Amino acid sequence: MARTRHYAEMIVRMADGTIKQINPLTGRESWYVPGRGSRPLPHHKPDQQKPIEPKEVEDYCSFCEARYLETPPEKSRLVKTEDGYKILHRLMPNELRDTKPLFRRVANLFEIVTTEYWEKNYDYTLSDDLKAWKEAYLSSLAGQKHAFGIVNTKLKMMGKSPEQIAAITDFPEREKMCDAFFGGGHELIIAGRHYKEGAKFDHELYSSGEMSEEEHYQYMRFTIEAVKDLYRINRYIRYVVVFQNWLAPAGASFEHLHKQLVGLDEWGTDIENEVEVARENPNAYNELVVNFASYTNRVIAENDYAIAFVDIGHRFPTVAIYSKSRNLRPHEHEPEEVRGMSDLVHACHAASGSAVSCNEEWYFAPEDCLDRIPWHIMIKWRVNNPAGFEGGTQIYINPISYIQLRDQLVPRLFQLRDEGKIANMRIGPECRLTPNPLMYNRP
Repeated sequence: MARTRHYAEMIVRMADGTIKQINPLTGRESWYVPGRGSRPLPHHKPDQQKPIEPKEVEDYCSFCEARYLETPPEKSRLVKTEDGYKILHRLMPNELRDTKPLFRRVANLFEIVTTEYWEKNYDYTLSDDLKAWKEAYLSSLAGQKHAFGIVNTKLKMMGKSPEQIAAITDFPEREKMCDAFFGGGHELIIAGRHYKEGAKFDHELYSSGEMSEEEHYQYMRFTIEAVKDLYRINRYIRYVVVFQNWLAPAGASFEHLHKQLVGLDEWGTDIENEVEVARENPNAYNELVVNFASYTNRVIAENDYAIAFVDIGHRFPTVAIYSKSRNLRPHEHEPEEVRGMSDLVHACHAASGSAVSCNEEWYFAPEDCLDRIPWHIMIKWRVNNPAGFEGGTQIYINPISYIQLRDQLVPRLFQLRDEGKIANMRIGPECRLTPNPLMYNRP
């Protein structure tokens, strides 16, 4: 159980150089021990790089352009037109080649919280609108072939034999298996590209940091629209978890950029801990988090709408980006506020580099939460493996101190800004460090 802590408890420097840290929101403890680890190494080492065959239409994995039919029916896609960016909804198989998407939204083939979970525990059913989409899709020969083919693929990956799969001949049974594709609560936001433009080697992937600032804003905006829609289609969802696993060490099944969204019927332990702290001290996110980051010189970047700093007390080296807005949930933010968050998240990814495996995690107030929690995003470098010591003590050993992480990122941010690769922002010593910059708890 988290409790409000004093500054002196949250960072303790020992005589030998060990730095003990406790996260003020979760109570999680981590140590930096000199000599225990080295600075993060790229996931793709130079001697492991392999040349790729450049292709006009990428087909390197199931998320690629040439293999659209290997993912469930598209809920929507974001495309760039002469008039700006546009979201296209519910395309049929024969329409998939008519446009080139920047991002696609599809159901996750293997749900963490399944559609069956919602059906059996809450009597959830597809809305009339979703039923109509499903019926229209399956009434098309191409649509039925696609959807039923995805069902077969899923059954095969679950260990079913060809004979067992072929034995499922009942149309209503196969049709029912498709419910998760049209009204499930676990989704993917998939980038249109696998490799960055002009890539020659397999490590030159299209990552969050390789995007332009505009592309990243559209990526975030498209994700937020999906979050809003999940709440709309399933009234039993209390919280939507948003995360991005980048590269295999971070849990990515495909090293093709994508975010995941999972609807939950509870808040999760970390949000529950944060709520306890917020109830005890409504200004905790300012006093214990952002102000303390300023006092300990951990702030790395800032703009008018958000602030980024190296955070403490995590399993992995972590950068936190907090919205300064009065609005709490991503879909309640104004466009300029979303862009402010996006610019800092994009900059932090770019400064980290696409070779560093990481998780991006979103935190915000659940729909049924009355406590005021600001939208914040954590970028966690997956460069160490928690083992027996961590499991037995719940003390996590980080291979890099928050000082080292700050000193890696700040010079890189200056360089990227000078090169015009990230948005204009205040960096390191330029940051204002105004006390209580977050407006979440103000009327």
